[in-house]
Amino acid sequence: MTAGVTPRMAPRVSVLVPSFRRPEALQQCLAALAAQTQRPDEVVVGVRTGDAATLAVVEAARAAGLPVAAACTSQAGVIAAMQAALDATTGDIVALTDDDARPRADWISGLLAHFAAASDIGGVGGRDWQPLERGNAARVGIVQWFGRVIGNHHLGHGPARDVDVLKGANCAFRASLLRAVGFDARLHGAGAQMYWELGVCLPLRRIGWRLVYDPVVAVDHDVAPRHDADTLHRGVFAATPLHDAVHNETVELLEGRSLPSRAVFMIWALLVGTVEGPGLVQCVRRLLHGDPVAVRAWRAALGGRLAGAATIRRSPRCLTIPRPEGK
Repeated sequence: MTAGVTPRMAPRVSVLVPSFRRPEALQQCLAALAAQTQRPDEVVVGVRTGDAATLAVVEAARAAGLPVAAACTSQAGVIAAMQAALDATTGDIVALTDDDARPRADWISGLLAHFAAASDIGGVGGRDWQPLERGNAARVGIVQWFGRVIGNHHLGHGPARDVDVLKGANCAFRASLLRAVGFDARLHGAGAQMYWELGVCLPLRRIGWRLVYDPVVAVDHDVAPRHDADTLHRGVFAATPLHDAVHNETVELLEGRSLPSRAVFMIWALLVGTVEGPGLVQCVRRLLHGDPVAVRAWRAALGGRLAGAATIRRSPRCLTIPRPEGK
């Protein structure tokens, strides 16, 4: 080392894990974090008040040597749990994973390698390997110009690439950015509160921060049962969770768009939509395939779209996010 040159300190890493009444899954998640080749500086578990089983798992992991603590909230939903945990973190990088995910041993080191590669990278994520759905997809984490979201984070393969959105089961952000954006409290739902990732990622993308998806930076995602009403990705139809999910997606996709762009999105969403959040065309398509809940799903999605548009009008979000250097 050259005399008089101060060595560059490695960034401190906090890992944020929201958890609710899944102690066995959380125990495996914390064990995987303890086995990292580059151990986290701290782990903060977002816990709902009264969830004694989750608190017991946290205490046991701490007694075993993992630097882990619980951050409690009385509010229902993952947003409140994550915000409570975020408020308790002290790291330079905040990584997020689900309580039913087991980060692979090189997860933290893989995330940090990307942050070190370029100063304009604001977030990094990777593949979440699921037990029942396997395959490969080249298009991952894309928001198309008219508003359609392509996820596929659990199927991505190939080289690392820039994306528009990362998945909450496997992602990390520069702490200053995540604290500036926070987790959007306008989102509906009392459990998973779908599409919250859009509310973190899209504001960063709009001002020039890069988000990188690398399939090699992986977690094993066991997809444990949820103890809430959300069944959107569990193969069971329920109108209220679908309404809430579509509301949340609409809020985050309308935020920050110009009026003409908002109009394009709403026309596409109401006329066509997606299989999960159907507009008229997708409703007809589902009816032709014999889907018995097609009309109910369309009504729930329609209500969610209109409610999301109303939320944007009533409660626009004002954020102050630092920009990357030179942009």
